[in-house]
Amino acid sequence: MAAADRLAILETAVSQTPQLVIAGSIAIDRIMNFSGRYRDYIQTDKLHALSLTTLLDKLEDSRGGIGANIAFSLANLGEKPSLIGAVGRDAQAYIDDLAAMNIDISGVHFSDRPTASFNVITDSEDSQVGGFYKGAMGDSESVSFTPWQNQGNVLAMVCANDPDAMNRQVQECAQLGLRLIYDPGQQVTWPTIDLAAGLAAAELVFINDYEAGLLSKAVGKSIAEIKQQVPLLVTTLGRGGSVIEGSKLAEPIKVGIAKAEPIDPTGAGDGYRAGFLYGYLRGWALKQCGQLGAAVASFIIEQHGTQQPFTKAAVAERYRKNFNEEIDLNG
Repeated sequence: MAAADRLAILETAVSQTPQLVIAGSIAIDRIMNFSGRYRDYIQTDKLHALSLTTLLDKLEDSRGGIGANIAFSLANLGEKPSLIGAVGRDAQAYIDDLAAMNIDISGVHFSDRPTASFNVITDSEDSQVGGFYKGAMGDSESVSFTPWQNQGNVLAMVCANDPDAMNRQVQECAQLGLRLIYDPGQQVTWPTIDLAAGLAAAELVFINDYEAGLLSKAVGKSIAEIKQQVPLLVTTLGRGGSVIEGSKLAEPIKVGIAKAEPIDPTGAGDGYRAGFLYGYLRGWALKQCGQLGAAVASFIIEQHGTQQPFTKAAVAERYRKNFNEEIDLNG
């Protein structure tokens, strides 16, 4: 779909709040921290034989997965997203708890394989090394947007999960006429993922600063060319905040962070996306969307674990203190 056509759909759809359907990973995270710095341990002249062991200060297992994290924070804001993905039977209680938050889990498939697992070690500078075991996510054929094809105003989000599923889900959005948000995340390094198709179909793309360079290399386009192609490109910059760009905008929109007492950054990007999407679904100004994203992310980094409960009142107050304006989270 041409960028002009995607812009036309975007501009006519904001008058109604769409149903958000999130396709993404649902996982059990193992989050580890050490007080040193990776750059003090890595010998750059011996990267061909890298062997690095760190003494951990903290280890914690928690519920996670990008799709589930975004849905969780949206539910805390009062949104009722739909979540589609695949989990093992070991995640029954996890899925039941998501359903109790008014998250629609009708599109979650239970597999005979174990639930996916993300294992990450974070250093004192928030640099991270992680590994992802896809487990039940390998049942990609079971995860589809088809049940929403006749549901009216639907906004589909494809974020990092099984690469084959992501490719098929992007194609489904085109075939079913669903608006698409694309968030490839860590899968930008996977050789079989069709990143170009995702960029071509999406009205909104999320990426972080590190992944942006990998995305550019993978699709053979400069970041400037990607910005000209995609109506809206949101790049998160960690402690540097975020920037909103794209063919829809004449100038970049820079968004700062919301001040917090950081403990662990894992899941901050997912929290940001949840806050941004809450405003985006309601047609808010894009800077306000980014600022709400920053406010939500600030609650995630204050604890270990990617799914942290918070109240709308607390988010609104932190937003006001950091950005000097009021927001209404009751609409």
